Amino acid sequence: MNNDNINAAPRGLAILAIVGPAFVWCAEYIGSGEVILATRMGAVLGYTVLWAPVIGIILKYCIGLCGARYTVCTGEGMIDMFSRMPGRGNWAVWIVLIIQFIAGAISIGSIASAAGVFANSIIPVKPFIWGWVITIFAIFVVWSGKFNIIKYIMSVLVFIIIFGVLYVAIHTFPGFSELFKGLIGFEVPEYPSWAKGMGGLSDSPWNEILPLIGWAAGGFASQVWYTYWVLGAGYGMAQGRKYGEPCDIATLKNMTAETAKKVKGWCNVVYVDATVAMIIGLFVTLGFMLAGSGILQPEHIAPEGPSVAIELSNIFGKMWGSAGAYLFMIVGCAALISTLIGQFAGWPRLIADSLRICIPKFNKKFRWSTQFRIFVIIFFITNIIIVFSLGIKPVLLVKIGAIFDGLLLTPLQAIFILIGLVWVLPKLVSAEAWKILKPHWIFVVGLIVAALVFGYFCIFQIPAII
Repeated sequence: MNNDNINAAPRGLAILAIVGPAFVWCAEYIGSGEVILATRMGAVLGYTVLWAPVIGIILKYCIGLCGARYTVCTGEGMIDMFSRMPGRGNWAVWIVLIIQFIAGAISIGSIASAAGVFANSIIPVKPFIWGWVITIFAIFVVWSGKFNIIKYIMSVLVFIIIFGVLYVAIHTFPGFSELFKGLIGFEVPEYPSWAKGMGGLSDSPWNEILPLIGWAAGGFASQVWYTYWVLGAGYGMAQGRKYGEPCDIATLKNMTAETAKKVKGWCNVVYVDATVAMIIGLFVTLGFMLAGSGILQPEHIAPEGPSVAIELSNIFGKMWGSAGAYLFMIVGCAALISTLIGQFAGWPRLIADSLRICIPKFNKKFRWSTQFRIFVIIFFITNIIIVFSLGIKPVLLVKIGAIFDGLLLTPLQAIFILIGLVWVLPKLVSAEAWKILKPHWIFVVGLIVAALVFGYFCIFQIPAII
């Protein structure tokens, strides 16, 4: 690529006109974490734990934003960044490949299972059959690339559930004193007496808190995928680039100060784009928690098992009767299907990207699109098995998926991105470009805090709930 061909970034309010990756990010992660986990935690633990998803969303916002910033500056995705970590043998990518393959299989299976349960509540066909049908539909969309019509339909339905939940949250609002106490109190309360002994509850409240932190704003994979969506949008040095290829080092080494200033302008676009995703994530997640606390907790309902969709539908049913409950099940199912489509578009891409680096012969033998479809088929097979065998336990599956994808690798992800920004990037770009593209200290601090906080959860809290 010729450095001079980089387009100038829009400025001011014009940036909002090209915000796009944020909405793809939101469409992918607004699903089981919000519809099921946030609502359930609000019902069981109430307003006192509002701080948990806020911490998860803000820290993952920092991780996703910094990863996307690297992509804007280099034109390569996060997995290629991981391949440049110090040491030999692509060790960082191997770790991602192994753990994310397991996390992908479990997470995709959990979403399909939950969607099957929601669909069963609408039309009474066995949940595992619905799970299979929805999986096949998601694969058709991903395989054919016919996203546009589906995207508009799903977006409308997801908007309905977001609007409805926020409406319920406003009407059951506990007051600002309770809200602030829940946001800054950092309290880990005991289960209420009515919830003790109910199905799905362990001895520790962290069993409810950690999965929501894990999937608030998506997990490890969502932050990787965000760099893919930025690549697709063509921001900065991603202009004209393709998925599944490393950066053009010669071009970066010859980057002029003028080009670097253009790229920095695109970094500003990413800051706005990622911030939009964070704001949406905060409002939606907190809205579901407040709705669960305001509607389900007084009814002593802790959604669990095959009846989870019907139990959750009380959120709309309390306000708008049986029609509202039915609407919730429809739009909840749509949100889960939208997430499933995003996962089938993202996880095979992530695994193919990792395998391309770890086993170069595989990359030479198959085109990138073929690699992607191979893993779509593999995840289809694992999905069929998981949905059939564990489909009646959607909440349990969602929690396991959240731990595997949202927490286990996230501390390493923050560390890898920090190394990418302060050690890898200056080696890739020219000296004059580095002076302009050097990241602000706030990004460094944010990534360090993210690594420490998620590291604490992994080292001290996850073992306590296993």
